[in-house]
Amino acid sequence: MRKIAVLYTGSSHQHRSFTEPKYRQYIADLLYLPKLAEIDLHAYDVLIIPSQIHQGLVTRHLPQIHEFLNSGNVVVALGAQPNDWFSGHNWEHRPTNFWWWLEPGAKSGLVMSSPSHDLFSHIQLEDATWHYHGVFFPEQKVESLIDIEQDGSIFYVDKQSTPGTLVVTTLDPEYHYGSYFMPATERFLDGFLPWLATGRI
Repeated sequence: MRKIAVLYTGSSHQHRSFTEPKYRQYIADLLYLPKLAEIDLHAYDVLIIPSQIHQGLVTRHLPQIHEFLNSGNVVVALGAQPNDWFSGHNWEHRPTNFWWWLEPGAKSGLVMSSPSHDLFSHIQLEDATWHYHGVFFPEQKVESLIDIEQDGSIFYVDKQSTPGTLVVTTLDPEYHYGSYFMPATERFLDGFLPWLATGRI
């Protein structure tokens, strides 16, 4: 099983999501972000950057995170990503429709772009369907797993731009699960964390 670490700032939603026993079994350590410089990231295989985290602190420690990625490890970035933390992702904001599912004949607009990917042996598209905060148009060759129909990607895996593996999504499951709303986010985490730990990334 891969050894997974999570950047942590003590937010209530982070605490609930990453200390919940069914998820905590996949998390080796919560790494307190203000003290990250004192931690050897190479003790881990995967580093998760949660959504709704202090962006200035992440930016301050970006050289350390990039060095971890460039050493052949896995970095997972969740949520809206207007900052250029990872080159060439070409983030574009999209208005977030929190209530699309209440509209008659509602469609999320999400499509599986690589349905044979191992992620989808752990989750279904419905488990990744609540809302999104933007899209990516990556410059490099990546494998997009979930797209917006006739628009960009909201979930992709990049094994080309660095010696490591970058898993990037605009989805924010740990924020909503930790905030006690959006049932799909629990189903997403039920599959996503085991996939990170043991699946074919």
